[in-house]
Amino acid sequence: MKCPYCGTQDSRVLDSRATQEGAAIRRRRECYGCMNRFTTMEKIEEEPLVVIKRDGRRELFDGNKVLQGLFRAGQKRDIPLAVWQELVESLEQELRSSYVKEIPAGEIGEFVLERLRQIDEVAYVRFASVYRQFPDIETFKKELEEMLRQKEAEETAPEGGTKEEE
Repeated sequence: MKCPYCGTQDSRVLDSRATQEGAAIRRRRECYGCMNRFTTMEKIEEEPLVVIKRDGRRELFDGNKVLQGLFRAGQKRDIPLAVWQELVESLEQELRSSYVKEIPAGEIGEFVLERLRQIDEVAYVRFASVYRQFPDIETFKKELEEMLRQKEAEETAPEGGTKEEE
């Protein structure tokens, strides 16, 4: 590692520690040339994720944009920040584990909606109304009716039982 003080290529590692939940390694080094100490960070180089917008534009995935949308959907709801952050982290992890470098914005929206339905129904409806761009109140009403049907089906289904067990 090149010394930032004298440019010597030779240094020794004095201390190594995992940081950022194991995603990076912080190394404390000492230069053999000038004996100064400096810190380096070793981090996994991640491939960029590209989002294909509805109009065909492409832009880099930004988890903060998703987080902002979730904040707006969950405005004045009692939902902790950690829940939103966990949702965004699981989204990014799933995108990266799929090894797809370009993903349509619609797939991201559907992922978020699927998780939101389990977190908070009001936030789900708010997010869906913006994401799905309901053209009129009738479309909005149909979405609510479908949501109520699914909720009733979940409530009437036997808990933890499968057809194989019966």
